[in-house]
Amino acid sequence: MMRGLYTAASGMMAQQLNMDTISNNLANVNTTGFKKGRINFQDLMYANLNESGENNPMGAQIGMGVRQVGTEKTFSQGSMSQTNDPFDLAIQGNGFFEVIQPDGTKAYTRDGSFSVNAQGQMVTGSGDLVGVTIPPGATDVKIDKDGTVTAILAGQKEHQNIGNLLLVDFVNPQGLKAIGGNKYQNTNASGPAQKGKPGENNLGNIAQGFLEKANINVVEEMISIIEAQRAYEINQKGVQSADQMQKLANQLKK
Repeated sequence: MMRGLYTAASGMMAQQLNMDTISNNLANVNTTGFKKGRINFQDLMYANLNESGENNPMGAQIGMGVRQVGTEKTFSQGSMSQTNDPFDLAIQGNGFFEVIQPDGTKAYTRDGSFSVNAQGQMVTGSGDLVGVTIPPGATDVKIDKDGTVTAILAGQKEHQNIGNLLLVDFVNPQGLKAIGGNKYQNTNASGPAQKGKPGENNLGNIAQGFLEKANINVVEEMISIIEAQRAYEINQKGVQSADQMQKLANQLKK
């Protein structure tokens, strides 16, 4: 009976983690470039009450509950929102923007809500460098789908090439480590960053004047909340029932 109590308790803990993940998804429904997460679970080891054999072809195994094995990010394409801001960029397809953080380390993001600082450098909302500098007096900045950055420089009448914006991708994006601020870092699981020109080698294109919305379906997440709540309640009933059965068993000894 105690085995059933702990098994049901593991189910309650699993649904708590599930609810934490769903809540984080919903909290970031308006976060640019956010990718929803999902908890993956596995059943625990089994207790062999009777081994299978010639006279007992099925045997008897009792499961010991459930445990979390990982949190998976879903890198599906989010819908596009038009802003007409020349420094708002969205990736249509695979890939990430590579940014340089204040400490010099690299990070990767799908959030293309960029701006220009006092030095003319394109930066993220948190001040990370994107790798393109806009010369003083430059106007009509254009960023093509292949990452080519052009602008009309002071004293010029035609667009001049002022830089190239590259994208990076990974063999296993699900292995990236989320570090907050819409950013990721590569790990041994993700593999090293593979940099390339947008539109080539399975990398997506860049859309200027657009932002990518979070890939979250609010209705689906609300349904997941109801499912998690019901599963939690059922496991709670299991804990209570196992406890009551244990009490009855103790009374029989008296």
